[in-house]
Amino acid sequence: MSECLCSGESFTVCDSPARRQWIMATAGAGGALALTAIVPFVSSLMPSERALAAGAPVEVDIGKLAPGEMMVVEWRGKPVWILNRTPEMLAALKKAEPMLADPASAVTSQQPAYAANETRSRVPEMLVAVGICTHLGCSPSNAFTPGDPALGADWPGGFLCPCHGSTFDFAGRVFKHKPAPTNLEIPPHQYLTDTRLIIGSDEFDKT
Repeated sequence: MSECLCSGESFTVCDSPARRQWIMATAGAGGALALTAIVPFVSSLMPSERALAAGAPVEVDIGKLAPGEMMVVEWRGKPVWILNRTPEMLAALKKAEPMLADPASAVTSQQPAYAANETRSRVPEMLVAVGICTHLGCSPSNAFTPGDPALGADWPGGFLCPCHGSTFDFAGRVFKHKPAPTNLEIPPHQYLTDTRLIIGSDEFDKT
């Protein structure tokens, strides 16, 4: 049964089960189209994977990192080492200097100015370095034990790239006569507190 709701000189609108079903179907389709239009808009307000990969800073809690321990975080799709160096590791830096290709970090592109020092860091104990070999992009492994038989009795401890044999000290400085041409990269970073570190941004960042 239909019921006429409105009529005029040139039209008559009647209510019927068929008409109600048609209106509900049309409204549902319209809602779906509206939602489809809204989703890309909302997504555009969120950081994209490309934006994150382009260099969004990473904040890290280092409060539980004990001396001698290292943690790895990801920044720009790259592993970043955070090593809490022991007094023995710091002492090994001086021992390694005669064997290094660039002990004074003269290649300025490999670290910010505030890390162009013996420890290549803002806080002497804390090494913050990109864990990618500067030769062909492999990831070095820990070789912390001094005098490791595989590396020689004069090995002061540091890192070994297993791909082609490049070695680095506890400051990420490359040893002489190795395939890697430069020291490891030190990323921009700063300490927000004694236990909070941000990687990928510092007080000189104007972006």
